Amino acid sequence: MNAPRRSRMLDKMRAGKKVISYKLNFSCPRSAELAALSGFDAIWICQEHVPTDFSTMETQIMAAKCHDCDTIVRVAKGSYSDYIRPLETDASGIMIPHLMSLAEAEEIVHTVRFHPLGRRPVDGGNADGLYCRLGCKEYMKFMNENRLVIVQIEDPEPLSELDKICQVPGIDMIFFGPGDFSHAIGHPAEFDHPEVVRARKMVVETAHKYGKFAGTVSVPSLAQCFAEGYDYVNGGSDVNSISSQCDKIMNDFNDLGM
Repeated sequence: MNAPRRSRMLDKMRAGKKVISYKLNFSCPRSAELAALSGFDAIWICQEHVPTDFSTMETQIMAAKCHDCDTIVRVAKGSYSDYIRPLETDASGIMIPHLMSLAEAEEIVHTVRFHPLGRRPVDGGNADGLYCRLGCKEYMKFMNENRLVIVQIEDPEPLSELDKICQVPGIDMIFFGPGDFSHAIGHPAEFDHPEVVRARKMVVETAHKYGKFAGTVSVPSLAQCFAEGYDYVNGGSDVNSISSQCDKIMNDFNDLGM
């Protein structure tokens, strides 16, 4: 009988290894497949800032899974269905943006984890449950143990409760968002600002103190993020890659004097 797919990211991080992802803004599943073929551990699918609907998300998840590549869906903040549908489509994990408090962290776990951690509604008839080919208890246990729940620290407000947030059972990773954090403190895109630097270090140190993983984006650089101790870093995106390639080709063309 077929077994559900394990999370490549979780398996590697639990073994002490680093992981990297690639963010998709475009809707084409070929982009997901191409990044997976390149060897990325995960594809980051965004429903917070990008008009990615659930059908598009499903095809991108399928494309990545063909090459043993995880998918992390940054969800839109909304109802419980917004949070669990990516998991039922067999995303390897979800990322909740702008976590603001300990109470919200506890509510997230209540919403997206099965018994005994939470009260996630049970279906089992979708891709994550192998379309009812898994027994209910096996399904619930496997999903609790093999799917990532990531919360983003992008504001100064939750820092006062970060110690307690990092102790909430059912949350796997604390993810620092330097862009919105710098914006929130009134110094947008000043990634070397002392408060941004302090928060970066605070997130990774506190996460590891309580056995959680730490993630961020590759600012100021991929090498520095991993050197600081981060376990997971997003290393690029389709929009930046295509834009850079287009600029290079046009610069080469203009240098020819055409």
